[in-house]
Amino acid sequence: MMGRRLLVCAGALFLILFTIFPSSRALISSPEANPPYPKAISDLKEAIVKGLGFQSEEVKISGFDVRDALVGHALSYEFDLEIDNKVLPIKLLEDVNRWEYVDLPIFQIEQPNGALDENGLVPMSKKKKSSDVSPVLAPFQLAGPMEIWIQDANNMRLSLPYDVEAGVLKKVMLADGAVVTVKGARSVSLRHPVDFQLPLNQSSNEFASGLISLAEQLRRASTNQATPLLSLRIVGPTSLATASQSPDDKLKLRRLAPGLVELSSVSKDKSSSVSTIGGASTTVLTPREFTTMWPITSLNGSNANLLGFEKLLTSVLGLKSQEKGSFKVLKADVAAQTFMKIGFGVERKLRASDLEGLNFPEWRTKPDKMRMHFEVLAKVDGEKVIPENVMRVDPIPLEDTIAQNVISGNVTMSKLPIIQPPSSPFTL
Repeated sequence: MMGRRLLVCAGALFLILFTIFPSSRALISSPEANPPYPKAISDLKEAIVKGLGFQSEEVKISGFDVRDALVGHALSYEFDLEIDNKVLPIKLLEDVNRWEYVDLPIFQIEQPNGALDENGLVPMSKKKKSSDVSPVLAPFQLAGPMEIWIQDANNMRLSLPYDVEAGVLKKVMLADGAVVTVKGARSVSLRHPVDFQLPLNQSSNEFASGLISLAEQLRRASTNQATPLLSLRIVGPTSLATASQSPDDKLKLRRLAPGLVELSSVSKDKSSSVSTIGGASTTVLTPREFTTMWPITSLNGSNANLLGFEKLLTSVLGLKSQEKGSFKVLKADVAAQTFMKIGFGVERKLRASDLEGLNFPEWRTKPDKMRMHFEVLAKVDGEKVIPENVMRVDPIPLEDTIAQNVISGNVTMSKLPIIQPPSSPFTL
């Protein structure tokens, strides 16, 4: 009897302690201890719901699991064109060549020490650890005359062709004939608007395309003293080097002010000759120069992106591309970006008005909820994730399975007509 009393007291004490001190799994499953999404993903979710026009109280959002997020790198192009006093923004994104599972810092959720996941296990990521290195543009060449404003490049190397200590550079002036190779840049943008004259192809040279003709026009304007120099902003370059490794083609550096230098070519460009017409000097360009895109001389007329943008510009201008006139480029920005792709689902209750006009069979249960699946392509910008494109994704269609008695209209075998097959002489 005494042993039974002790057993009952011990059981009651165990229930009291279990009620006061819940298990660790219950602590981890609480929203305060383990938030469902990182802040960047929560902000992305709110931006998408507002963009789709849904009300938060009438829909249920599922998904946005960072363990399923794919990360890739690609180039983004942004242009603002002013045509007939109308501003036309153009945004282009290159296709991501490779998507990977990468554990970005913005995906991390701060958890207390020893925290477990919903299964009571120590969370282990299946993704690669991010090296926190921003994507960069491929090396490209710039030719003068122009000015380059440098941003976020305190440890930039200058090679002309030998390394030169120039200190912290903020501005580099490229003289006419000077060509440099830029490496490690994260973005290149236009600092001031540029005017272009139409028609699109004003060159009589057979090698020049529409954009090459505009580049030739821009180069002639830059050599004019009355026209301001072409000005570019480059973010994060790691080095500026002469385009040629030959000592004969090295560049000469001249300090103009703290953080400001000028680069000029020691030898004149062999591909151009100078002639005098009426007392004025003009530069005669060779066919090779008509196939390169000034000031980015590493691009030629056969570049796929260049040809695609030329077709886009021709379609935007329409008939104006062959007429006399002008248009202005207000903004031009090319940047290497990190993109993220993640899927999510939306569930919304259906109203009676939503079912009007839909013919459902009598045997089928009418749906009361609508489920939609989406995939968002977003740009990772520091601690923010900005949605770029939201696409509707159609899941695998389900086929209805109907019983045979439903197809025959629930008719019993006793009501079916009796059909006598024809007699056969082989029948016993």
